Amino acid sequence: MTAPPLTRLAITMGDPAGVGPEIIIKAARLMREAVGSGEIELAVLGSAQALAEAGRALGFDLNGEEGRLLRVVDVGPVDGTVVTGQISAVGGQWAYLAVAKAVQMCMAGEMDAIVTAPLSKEAMHLAGHPFPGHTELLAHLTGARDSVMMLAHENMRVSHVSTHCALADVPGRVTPQRLRRVLDLTLDALRTLGIAQPRIAVAGLNPHAGEGGILGKEDGERIAPVVAEYAAAGEAISGPYPGDTVFIKLRAGQFDAVIAMFHDQGHIPVKLLGFHVDPATGAWQAISGVNVTLGLPIVRTSVDHGTAFDIAGRGVANADSLVDAVQYAIQLVRGRKAAKDRLESKELHA
Repeated sequence: MTAPPLTRLAITMGDPAGVGPEIIIKAARLMREAVGSGEIELAVLGSAQALAEAGRALGFDLNGEEGRLLRVVDVGPVDGTVVTGQISAVGGQWAYLAVAKAVQMCMAGEMDAIVTAPLSKEAMHLAGHPFPGHTELLAHLTGARDSVMMLAHENMRVSHVSTHCALADVPGRVTPQRLRRVLDLTLDALRTLGIAQPRIAVAGLNPHAGEGGILGKEDGERIAPVVAEYAAAGEAISGPYPGDTVFIKLRAGQFDAVIAMFHDQGHIPVKLLGFHVDPATGAWQAISGVNVTLGLPIVRTSVDHGTAFDIAGRGVANADSLVDAVQYAIQLVRGRKAAKDRLESKELHA
């Protein structure tokens, strides 16, 4: 059997004052076999000092045998000291520089995908980079237009029409043009993941999908006509469905993805399933799930959680979401390559 091709992953540390350094060390250990077999290469971009400190706390010697699991790319220098667990402009600058370097490496063909550990929006703003989050920063750095956030956990895949904006601004962002863009990118992503005929449900904006216009007219006037267009073109797209039931249908396997109209509508069901809590103590046992940015010229996946400043440096952070993000990135890289090979073969024999 032919070994899978090497996938080179640029893992950005995120804010070094958060759990990023710790979960990268833990994820590297969990992916030891994949690295050792030559299936993946892990390059960590960020503060080499922060990674070394996390390594010492976890008994991971970057200069020893385990250190071969990671290639460290320090993106500094950055003036100032990182204080674990504290929001600061210093941490925000490290996070920004790591993402910028990762984009540069991927655009140059040096790496195949970016996998991001969490950053702090507040810290990044303090550092003078006023982006609402990773999604918008990556779109800016790559020159992409209308990027789309998709969250994934097991069979739950949810793309968002709007994300980081005030709830009052959401109706104005639910336009036919934006909905078409989200549908196109979601269809492409699902096919890249190996789903030949994706089934997509579109959630309504208003309660009960507008209740025939009684609770809002956007569902009938903006969303339903676009859904009808795609259905008429042969795509398995339906809706709008009430937001309080459509995710149950997705969980039941009736659809491959849902299009959510706003941030919390899509995030809550995915995170409710992805965050595992010990019922006896209320403590987090594990966090799984992946954030994928669609519409970029490069592959980017991310953990589906924040910097967790409150537990940073304590050695209790869970790396499952980062491992999930790496695995999703590998699938997307391989899927894109397979699609490119098919196209080139078709053109060769045309």
